[in-house]
Amino acid sequence: MPRIPVKSGLLRLLAVGAALVMVSSCAVRTDQMARDPNLVRIAVNGWVGSEASAEVMAYLLEEEMGYDTQLMRVDEQPSWQALDQGALDVILENWGHEDLYELYGPEGNDTVVDGGSTGNEGDIGWYMPTYLAEENPDLLHYEGLRENTDLFRTAETGDSGEFLGGSPGFATQDQGMINAFDMDLEIVYAGTEAAQITEVQKRYANEEPVLFYFNNPHWLQEELDLSRVEFPEHEPGCADDPAYIDCDYPFYDLNKIFRKGFVEEDDHAYRFLDNWEWTNSDQNQVARMIADGLDPSEAAEVWVDENPDVWQEWLPEGYEQRLR
Repeated sequence: MPRIPVKSGLLRLLAVGAALVMVSSCAVRTDQMARDPNLVRIAVNGWVGSEASAEVMAYLLEEEMGYDTQLMRVDEQPSWQALDQGALDVILENWGHEDLYELYGPEGNDTVVDGGSTGNEGDIGWYMPTYLAEENPDLLHYEGLRENTDLFRTAETGDSGEFLGGSPGFATQDQGMINAFDMDLEIVYAGTEAAQITEVQKRYANEEPVLFYFNNPHWLQEELDLSRVEFPEHEPGCADDPAYIDCDYPFYDLNKIFRKGFVEEDDHAYRFLDNWEWTNSDQNQVARMIADGLDPSEAAEVWVDENPDVWQEWLPEGYEQRLR
């Protein structure tokens, strides 16, 4: 079943990641208007793990349950705004964002609902190739790294070391950590997650130094031998000042965020997504196929064909009534 094309002006903006950035507080929410009850609109954020989850959910909603789906590429914060305005139904992989939940959740606009765990355990940190850490173990602690940032100098950063970021749109605390731990590092953004991975792979193949922002779950963690830099553990309040963050990233129990109206409809699509829970390994299998060039919907189909014992547990009771 083909996915619904992006048609309206609002949805076209969402598709390029620029939706609803400046929404008037008096705007009429689209969830107050007529909406196709057979259509499920899913956010795809800017990393391959988000795409992997969205593709598998869309494939099962379409092929097993008879729904149409619309996968909408949008950055993290605008996807919350889209839920608030009724232009999306679900974010499948939320990395914290307590500030956005406070704004749009029950204590704020009351337009979004915490959908519970995806089963994925998430973490973000500073990484380098293990071959580099084995040559200089001090690099794996922030104090030793601070004394050796010259190892990461590049033509672009001059006398400062390079810290390789992914997309400037990702929610990060790297500059605050650089400031707090007095690191002579300059952040250079690759532009996208894919571009960052390509650069890391190139330097890894040549056994060159590279220090970079990265995360779990991610298929690259299973391909390359990477080591994480140790910082003081995250504690409540340590990241309140974005310009001075003297702690590591927190660990995340990744969760879903639903549009409240979608939850209140309580149909089979919502119950299916509510039931969905899988592992980091499940996501990495799909993400790796996508990264290797397989069409995302085909990657989802491969995973679905190989894992019926997993996804059949997500199907809600009585869903067969929706088949067309």
